[in-house]
Amino acid sequence: MPSAPPKHEISRENRLVVTVLVIAAFVVILNETIMNVALPRLMAELNVDASTVQWLATAFMLTMSVVIPTTGFVLQRLTTRTVYLLAMGLFSAGTLLAALAPGFGVLLLARVVQASGTAIMMPLLMTSVLTLIPVARRGQVMGTVSIVISVAPAVGPTLSGLILQFFSWRFMFLTVLPIAVAALLFGASKLRGAPEGEKPRLDLLSVVLSVPAFGGVVYGLSQLGGEGSGGPGPVLPLVVGAVALAAFVLRQLALQKSGSPLLDLRAFAYPMYTIATALLMVGMMALFGMVILLPLYLQQLRGLDTLATGLLLLPGGLVMGLLAPTVGKWFDRVGPLPLTLTGTSLITAVLFAFSFLAPDTSVWLVLGLHVVMSLGLALLFTPTFTSGLNPLPRRLYSHGSAILSTLQQVAGAAGTALLVAVMASTAHSAANTLPPADAAMAGFRAAFLVAGTAGAAAVVLAAFLRNRPSLEDDHANSASGPDAGVPAQTAETTQRG
Repeated sequence: MPSAPPKHEISRENRLVVTVLVIAAFVVILNETIMNVALPRLMAELNVDASTVQWLATAFMLTMSVVIPTTGFVLQRLTTRTVYLLAMGLFSAGTLLAALAPGFGVLLLARVVQASGTAIMMPLLMTSVLTLIPVARRGQVMGTVSIVISVAPAVGPTLSGLILQFFSWRFMFLTVLPIAVAALLFGASKLRGAPEGEKPRLDLLSVVLSVPAFGGVVYGLSQLGGEGSGGPGPVLPLVVGAVALAAFVLRQLALQKSGSPLLDLRAFAYPMYTIATALLMVGMMALFGMVILLPLYLQQLRGLDTLATGLLLLPGGLVMGLLAPTVGKWFDRVGPLPLTLTGTSLITAVLFAFSFLAPDTSVWLVLGLHVVMSLGLALLFTPTFTSGLNPLPRRLYSHGSAILSTLQQVAGAAGTALLVAVMASTAHSAANTLPPADAAMAGFRAAFLVAGTAGAAAVVLAAFLRNRPSLEDDHANSASGPDAGVPAQTAETTQRG
């Protein structure tokens, strides 16, 4: 009988698969933030107003929120190679269409196609890590995945600022396109594999309900936060979204009896998954708020241009990326608690410190605070992702990843909406008694104070997070054959607790 492979060993083939997926995910997430600083240029060159051009960002976010819930089904139904080709094929096609777009309408369609590919990539990456990487090494590999989540959004605005300084806006897409096509062709030649287990049936009613459910909530939140203007306003989309979301949840609970839900909500039966999801949502609310508030402060009150702003925020993103693999190794050694408690404490302290900013605060102090907050985020994301997904049995990998990615989108929209609304309403009220600059500063301070409160809630959640890998994974990693494993029911009963 052949000897069992070491629990910590990662095969060369599995390492290659994860590397290909990480590179592809970096490209698609880089694209997600590359557009933001280009909106004023696009308004002038495409002859559209601010409320219209904002749809390039809003439509991308809406498409993500609608497509991601379907990825749990897609990842179970299709092979890794097929899903990868679908994701990168859509993204590459959308990028080419955007580069050649003759007007705003085609550019908007291109962003929707890009977002469809982007939405599939992150759940695919996380599910593949859970499937291919032994529990003992997941922290380290998730640290590498965190580079994608942290560095790509930070590099995006800086890269687009440099491109716009010297070239047409089309080069934002022409720069990304060859990398995307290369990743598509390389993955097509290297990836393979078949889905395991039964192939679920697609429930069309769930798909129909998911569109107004997640799309309505995210769009309503974006309207509340002032990301868009015109249209029906926030109330109607939020009400429609809430009703559709309730119907969607009830439909999934009913379908769980037949084993074919679009999103299997039984992932929430695992306490650590639930705590980690809540912690990531609170963290994303704080992060997205900072991502939008800090550039506004630097540009509106400090007078920095988009390129200088991007360069100022770049070191923080690089700190997150450089530290992520090391944090993953620490996680494998000490578990999540010391890392997440330290991380959330740093994030909270910096957010409260931001609430004391003034129009003449040194940009070097802002840079230092941003780097410290980035350090806190690096200590938070990798341990939380890993601790949340580790307890899930294999059949819930794709659903757990899809739920997590969906709720991150909703939390990001909610954080942006809440903090921008607080900033705008406070500044408007203060404008009656204060000069414009002081009123605007009062708005920023109030928003950062709310973000700091959210950070304090994250500290409380972090105190309850533990790493409790699935017994199914432990057994499978130490067994000699691919079909080895304890009965799913035994592992699930133990982990639910």
